[in-house]
Amino acid sequence: MASSRYRVTPAQIGNSSGLRLAAAFYRDHPQFSGAPGQVEVLSNDTLLMRFEPNERQNGEPEDGSLMLGLFLDLLTREALTVETGPLPYTEAMAAEDDELLAGVTVDTMESAGAPAQE
Repeated sequence: MASSRYRVTPAQIGNSSGLRLAAAFYRDHPQFSGAPGQVEVLSNDTLLMRFEPNERQNGEPEDGSLMLGLFLDLLTREALTVETGPLPYTEAMAAEDDELLAGVTVDTMESAGAPAQE
């Protein structure tokens, strides 16, 4: 997905303070309209906003990739919070991984008795 930037301005909402997103944000991403979410403070001047669009509130993972999404969220959070940034995956690391996994057999869904997906 292409990265887009949208202006956020402070807003008074009843007795609470809030953030107002530009109308263009909701025009470009209607799935977030009215969606609840959470804000995580990453540093003194950086926030991570995560919305829970309506189609994901029902507990159904988006096209079966919930775990992948959570893993990528973890990697992103780590990359943004570690001072040195992410470490490059080297050939030496790959060789160590290959050595650790030598002889390991992975059962696929098909071999575990699940029907093959087309």
